[in-house]
Amino acid sequence: MPSDLQRILVVEDDRSLRSTLIATLKAEGYQTDEAGTVASARSAVARAKDLVILDLGLPDGDGMEFLAGLRRAGDHTPIIVLTARSDEDSKVRALDLGADDYVTKPFGVAELVARVRSALRHGIQMRGAPPIVTAGDLEIDLPGRRVRKAGHEVKLSRKEFDLLAELALRVGAPVTHEDLLRAVWGSADADIRYLRVYVGQVREKIEDDPQHPKLLLADAGFGYRLQKRD
Repeated sequence: MPSDLQRILVVEDDRSLRSTLIATLKAEGYQTDEAGTVASARSAVARAKDLVILDLGLPDGDGMEFLAGLRRAGDHTPIIVLTARSDEDSKVRALDLGADDYVTKPFGVAELVARVRSALRHGIQMRGAPPIVTAGDLEIDLPGRRVRKAGHEVKLSRKEFDLLAELALRVGAPVTHEDLLRAVWGSADADIRYLRVYVGQVREKIEDDPQHPKLLLADAGFGYRLQKRD
């Protein structure tokens, strides 16, 4: 059972599905809040919460805009997006806006519960992390979600930061492809091409020479590491 009664906000306009999700989460030992519209979600999200499950197709507004608004306001609560939209563009946009995971309807309840657990574990891990991790001239402020290189701020997207943060949590040690996909995209079965693309994007922003990286290194056939340099 979850410790300290973690609270999950379910934002879903389909009453039947919302009731099923609420009942399932309560059976798993979580506290829950619920909302069926963007307006009610804005009120509910102000209460203490550990995770948001967000449907994109809400009757009074776009779930994407609600998601983007939370991230612009500095709210870093883990968010799992639910949607009937199966196209790749919608998934990429949701992840770029700051979603932690993306689940396409219809889905199995057991699968969603597993993703909830993964997102909550990652949130707890981040809260317990050291405030600043250094690697060479790179400073990674995990709680503040900020990165500086040689004293200058580096602008990263949410997913880019999540990837770098996951490596920073184990700085100097290799992290497997599967662990990175699970932590950043919610599933070890996610397309490894996402990982390669984002590694390339992060290198462009933190390396002096992205073609010859010294900080974000590949362990061939295994994963990546953030190299801790003196």
